[in-house]
Amino acid sequence: MLVISAAEVEALLPMPAAITAMRSAMIQVSRREVVLPLRQFMNIPDAPGKMAVMPGYIAHPPLFGLKTVSKFVHPPSSPHGSHVGTMQLFDAATGLLLAIIEGGSLTAIRTAAASALATDALARPDAAHLAILGCGEQARRHITAIAAVRKIKSITIWGRSAERATAFAASLGRPASVAESVAEAVAEADIVCTTTPAAEPILHGAMLRPGTHINLVGSAIPTTAEADTALVAMSEYYVDYREAALAAAGELRSAIAEGVVTPEHIRGEIGELLLGHAPCRSSAAAITVYKSLGVTAQDLAAADVVLRAATAAGLGRVIDMHG
Repeated sequence: MLVISAAEVEALLPMPAAITAMRSAMIQVSRREVVLPLRQFMNIPDAPGKMAVMPGYIAHPPLFGLKTVSKFVHPPSSPHGSHVGTMQLFDAATGLLLAIIEGGSLTAIRTAAASALATDALARPDAAHLAILGCGEQARRHITAIAAVRKIKSITIWGRSAERATAFAASLGRPASVAESVAEAVAEADIVCTTTPAAEPILHGAMLRPGTHINLVGSAIPTTAEADTALVAMSEYYVDYREAALAAAGELRSAIAEGVVTPEHIRGEIGELLLGHAPCRSSAAAITVYKSLGVTAQDLAAADVVLRAATAAGLGRVIDMHG
């Protein structure tokens, strides 16, 4: 068994390889060549965080595993991300534990890669202006990921703290402007990525211009939402996994509860879109949404890439569990 560190994950899972892995994962999800129990959360008493448990199986290659994540709120100056945990990877043929992989970096990379895959499938081919709402780790990852699938000419950053947003923009190593409001940030955007911990909607349908593609990333529980009901209703709405979206996509569940849309408002899963089983954007003026909740199939596909690369390069620490 290999133990693979965060630094090794970063080296072994470059964004192009991660995007390719997400393509395989999403297609398997939509073919139902997976087992994906919905994630479970456990609150930690008297602490600002929770534990998430995500088991799953994929058929190609035959692997199963368990991701455990500690999700705690840390101050911006903390070296720790919001997701601290591990991915345990097992061989489905033998049941043997193959690897324990650092989960924070794996999650961060695969999440952004999945957004890039959805953006490549849904955003207009000429989309060039990117707006990032948030200035944390996923904001940075999404800039790298989206730039891998579209020729980005401009980047606009918005954050609740103007000081943090300005510092974040300056740290990117490429030109980026800072907006004073969400409306200003998205006014000219072709692609919008929401990567915030917002509990209430910050992005409203009235703010968006025709033809925009949006990746909703930051909210992953049913009681929170980054986008309002109007945006859901006006959009062509896609998800990673239909069952998870109906259980945990806060803005979709709110729109359904209000009677504005029905579950059939989901136009398709990304895997269905890639397989040609769901329609793509209806026109250049359509507003498309990809709701990212994250599924264990994505972690398993990414972990497989990491393990294969680590084995080939002689990286990771070999542990004899029976020694």
